[in-house]
Amino acid sequence: MSTSAKPFPIWGFFLLVTNGILMLAIILLIWRQQKLTTAYATSTPPEPVNFNPQTPSFAPELGPRHKLSYQQWLDILKQEAKAAAQKSPEKLTILAGDSLSLWFPPDLLPEDRNWLNQGISGETSDGLLKRLDLFDRTQPEIILVMIGINDLIRGVGDEEILTNQRRIIRYLRRNHPQTKIIVQSILPHGGEEATWEGREKLLAIPNRRIRKLNEELQRIATQQDVQYINLHPLFTNKQGDLRREFTTDGLHLNPQGYLIWRTALQIYSNREQGTLNREQGIGGNRL
Repeated sequence: MSTSAKPFPIWGFFLLVTNGILMLAIILLIWRQQKLTTAYATSTPPEPVNFNPQTPSFAPELGPRHKLSYQQWLDILKQEAKAAAQKSPEKLTILAGDSLSLWFPPDLLPEDRNWLNQGISGETSDGLLKRLDLFDRTQPEIILVMIGINDLIRGVGDEEILTNQRRIIRYLRRNHPQTKIIVQSILPHGGEEATWEGREKLLAIPNRRIRKLNEELQRIATQQDVQYINLHPLFTNKQGDLRREFTTDGLHLNPQGYLIWRTALQIYSNREQGTLNREQGIGGNRL
């Protein structure tokens, strides 16, 4: 008796897409390897990214801001958000999060946009929630949120993290109704290969826990009708840990890691723009 062939599973399709993104990113990495190695010899926090598209090239040095208190950080971000609100730059995109967003090299941010970096090193979901009002008066086209790893490091429970994520999304939707809100997954850590000074705290966090948190975060994003980008698979090895070639210490990203992130954002933007173009029958700009 003959049987019909089983349809190709949806999860299999998405796995192929994910692998395709990763391969494309790796090709780009090889192409830019020489240039990036010279420009980014070390990975230390630069000054927060200004929304000016002519921001000079990233210079990896600690700078005076490394010694600032949290309140001093808030004061600076408030001033930068105020300047963005007054100038109302076109295609304003906000990075909201912790050191992973803060250290995003300006030269690797997608071009043809104005960027406002509202990241603070060591930030938690509760801390971000309490300071979202700093950029209330801006009119961003897109807000990119990545937060959560520092909650885990500090021992915050999953339910509290997810509750704060819901509140962050609700706040942004209410105060920026015309803005595209994009929630990004929490990245894994390097596991046994991590060299970060808080290595023992990382090892106490199973990466499978981060993966499950991301699954819940994706459900929340769907329920709240905001976009979700699952970066997690692009950064993991076979063991589910952060890939060594993309990190400086098992927690923070190196230039290659940021290039992977950038590529994922561009591919996501191209897909969204393609959908919009098909619906409207027009061309458009990309992230």
